[in-house]
Amino acid sequence: MPTPENTLNPQPLPLPEPPIDDLLLGWPADAVAEPAPARRAWARRLFRRYERPPMRPGYRYALHLGLFLLTLVSTILAGVQLVRSGPIELLSFDVLRLPAAERWAQLGWGLLYAGPFLGVLAVHEFGHYFTARFNKVRTSLPIFLPVPLGLGTFGAVIRVKDRIFSRREFFDIGLAGPLAGLLVAVPLLIYAFATLPDQAEYLLVTTRSLARYPAPEFTLAQPLLYRVLEYLFADPHRLPPTNLLLRYPLLVAGELSLFFTALNLLPIGQLDGGHILYGLLGSRKAGRLSALLFVTFIFYAGLGLFSLRSGWQVWLYGGVPYALYLGLVFWRLLPRASWGMAVGAVVWLAQIAITTRWPGTLGQPGWLIFGLLLGRLSGVYHPAAPDDSPLSRGRQVLGWVMVGLFLLCFSPAPLVVL
Repeated sequence: MPTPENTLNPQPLPLPEPPIDDLLLGWPADAVAEPAPARRAWARRLFRRYERPPMRPGYRYALHLGLFLLTLVSTILAGVQLVRSGPIELLSFDVLRLPAAERWAQLGWGLLYAGPFLGVLAVHEFGHYFTARFNKVRTSLPIFLPVPLGLGTFGAVIRVKDRIFSRREFFDIGLAGPLAGLLVAVPLLIYAFATLPDQAEYLLVTTRSLARYPAPEFTLAQPLLYRVLEYLFADPHRLPPTNLLLRYPLLVAGELSLFFTALNLLPIGQLDGGHILYGLLGSRKAGRLSALLFVTFIFYAGLGLFSLRSGWQVWLYGGVPYALYLGLVFWRLLPRASWGMAVGAVVWLAQIAITTRWPGTLGQPGWLIFGLLLGRLSGVYHPAAPDDSPLSRGRQVLGWVMVGLFLLCFSPAPLVVL
């Protein structure tokens, strides 16, 4: 009990000293003695230094719409290039200078590729979006990523604006996108197979204007799910020749939809497959498996680049960049950087040994770029949620079904050189 004297004459409490981190951020030493309005003004200035203020709704919606329209244009032009010669050049802007009839015919083929392909990507991202909103997790609208070459797009993403607090929410949001995309991609492929045109008429009459372009040097690998649907729904006499598959834009859109779905389902880090793996196994087991799969992924991607039979030019111009690459992707793989460097060295030595023993062995070097994005941006390990309760039995079954669908849709080498 306080005495009457202490009650009538309370002693002032000592002012807390600001932490060292606050001093480093510019917190004035006597800030605690400043009036509240001054402290709030200082805090607002500091906030603007480290956090970008939110974009106004009108500008934000205009940005989303503008990126989508740019992606639509880039994928239409990419579709034109695909039906001509394959994804080996920049977009075919020269189509705009063709005679009207030929121009509209080629743009129609490009739209036949771009429309279904972007439709599947949009359904995929809105699957994430609506599931997140259902769980009261704020997210952005889908952000489409145009690119002026190749397939015309890097896909689409959404930005999660809130922390996700439970393992179940991670699982539900991660699984909703690929599941929604597959529910559209599979009927798309079934329709494409069921409506294949007569091969001779299509190649000799419908696409006659493409005869002056070189035949595609690439084709698309056909995952197991594609082959199953082809067997069930396609007329064998109407199937396109392997070297001319790219001149069937609807088939290409369906097959690439499976590929992008499988890419998102890779069970690594914070990809959709990583969310599913974390939901199924928990943080510790999922982290170990994710790291193992990432090392295997990089090992396969770089297989065949170096061997003891390689010339000195290969080692001189490629050895140092590749060593730096392995250092970048494995640096944060383990608690100590030196351990990550050791993993990179073992991967490189194993690649050299296999390629030397079996010359001609080749992985998929194009995956190295994706591996760098995983290793340095999204991360190899999935963050643990505060609520780490196991999933219900029904969600576990659905999660393993999605793992099986990943195996049916994934192609280690999506582009095949003819």
